[in-house]
Amino acid sequence: MTETAAAQVPNRTDHTIPEYIGKYQVIRKLGDGATSEVFLCHDEFAKRDVAVKVVWRDRIGDPGQGKVHRKLFVTEASLAGKLAHPHIVQIYDAVVAGGSSYIVMEYVPGGTLERYCTAENLLPIDKVVEIVFKCTRALDFAHRLGITHRDIKPTNILLATEETTDIKICDFGAAIMASSGDTTQVTGIGSPAYMSPQQIREQHLDHRTDVYSLGVVMYQLLTGALPYQGKNNFSMMYQITSVEPPPPSSHRRDVLPALDAIVRKAMSKAVEERYQTWEEFSIALADALRSKDLAARTQEVADSEKFSTLRAMPFFAEFTDAELWEVLRISAWEDAAPGKVVIKEGDAGDFFCILASGEVKVTKKQKLLNILSTGECFGEMAYLSRATNERSADVSTMSASRIITIRCDDLENASDACRHRFDRAFMDILVERLTMANNRLTAV
Repeated sequence: MTETAAAQVPNRTDHTIPEYIGKYQVIRKLGDGATSEVFLCHDEFAKRDVAVKVVWRDRIGDPGQGKVHRKLFVTEASLAGKLAHPHIVQIYDAVVAGGSSYIVMEYVPGGTLERYCTAENLLPIDKVVEIVFKCTRALDFAHRLGITHRDIKPTNILLATEETTDIKICDFGAAIMASSGDTTQVTGIGSPAYMSPQQIREQHLDHRTDVYSLGVVMYQLLTGALPYQGKNNFSMMYQITSVEPPPPSSHRRDVLPALDAIVRKAMSKAVEERYQTWEEFSIALADALRSKDLAARTQEVADSEKFSTLRAMPFFAEFTDAELWEVLRISAWEDAAPGKVVIKEGDAGDFFCILASGEVKVTKKQKLLNILSTGECFGEMAYLSRATNERSADVSTMSASRIITIRCDDLENASDACRHRFDRAFMDILVERLTMANNRLTAV
């Protein structure tokens, strides 16, 4: 956390927009929250736009709630540089300046999910499941670092762009840190509609309270309605602890029974009946997307299916979640019919492939060299060899196959960590192939 006196920061009673907040040039105001306001700014040093969340001075200094608001600020600020995941908003810096405090974050232009929580503006069902799947992976990453969000709701989930299902979870101010020993609800913080029964009762909390809250978000994205419609917070809290909500399909007929079941399990009142791990929740969502009824609604391979496919492959066993999402970003997926020539001998090659499903044969001058099956790669010499990119053999499909293609230039521009994982995986393959060749020579 940085301390500086050279910062122009707004006061809640001051409606003018400052030219600068610290070193960040203000472009425009993005919105207000209960304790802060957020500005779109430009970081001239890093050459990027950022979102700067300024905590109002009177909130921090309030005699009654000031301690709570300071704690929320410190909690979020302490995560700067720690939550490095493609579906979590990055926190770059936190500054205390002249009695004011602000946090500098990644700018996400697509806005929150709130506008898709009305019956008039619902997303397609497959897109909702994709979004929730990505939330489970991000929250699993946070959980592995000992962090429970504790305030999951549509306004804390951002879309990277309006056209995609790529999301970013934000606002970890109310988070539980395993190292702090604080595992109960913070009184007066959070939105009752999304709180688990355990939060309302101020009981011991763990990641399963986020499972419940994400179940509520999924319900609302599917239906445009909250599961409980209390006239006030007390009525809503009573229903959360005592009443079973109607299934999402009662609001929207095309919601499949499998999705009703997923929401019901996530929102179980007893923590023992919810998904016990984020992995379990993720698998249920991925299975639903692979179902015949839901898969038929789109011609695209869902990101959740791609992720699950990569995670199951030995080739990607050592890749982190963040690195797998990077692989998805730089790869193209194609379903190929039997007999399709994927690589032709003598052609120039600027890509390599990984077989997601099916079988391919490797031939040279019509002589069979090898048969490759699901999980194996081919054409990797285009990346490994800098001397030539000429293909040395033909590769064609023997059955209906799903092929993952990665351009060498795209991998060259990937993160160092991602490239390192590929280099290691390729090295293991080369060692394995050399060992097999030696065994054949020894047997002759």
